[in-house]
Amino acid sequence: MSVNKVILLGNVGRDPEVRYLDSGVAVATFPLATSDRAYTLANGTQVPERTEWHNLVLWRGLAETAEKYIHKGDKLYVEGKIRTRSYDDQTGAKRYVTEIFVDNMEMLSARSATSGGTAPQAAAPGQAAAPAQPAAQPQAAPAQNNPTDDLPF
Repeated sequence: MSVNKVILLGNVGRDPEVRYLDSGVAVATFPLATSDRAYTLANGTQVPERTEWHNLVLWRGLAETAEKYIHKGDKLYVEGKIRTRSYDDQTGAKRYVTEIFVDNMEMLSARSATSGGTAPQAAAPGQAAAPAQPAAQPQAAPAQNNPTDDLPF
């Protein structure tokens, strides 16, 4: 048995580039930065902040959601799979690219007041997230006599 699962929580490095295949399928690509904070060891040695860049690839509904709602600087939680591909560059050298094929995405940035729209809250695996709708406020239930109401927890 084997598992290929990636979980990332980071910041979008640039607006998504979205293209549509001849079949109409959307594909979005953009970088995501994850950072380890700087710290000082017990002996006084300072370890600087380290940032890793990840190439994300989103397909179909997730790509369309990214096109509408994701912007540079947004905080994202993504789950997906690592894929590595190779190609020959212009000089004939073999190059390798590691990408994260996103299966699930959750947008964590606060809604922008200037965008005027609402941002989606979460996407089901392989599905685009729907824009958030205001939830109906539940009515407060009348207090009932319950012998467990006086418990301290």
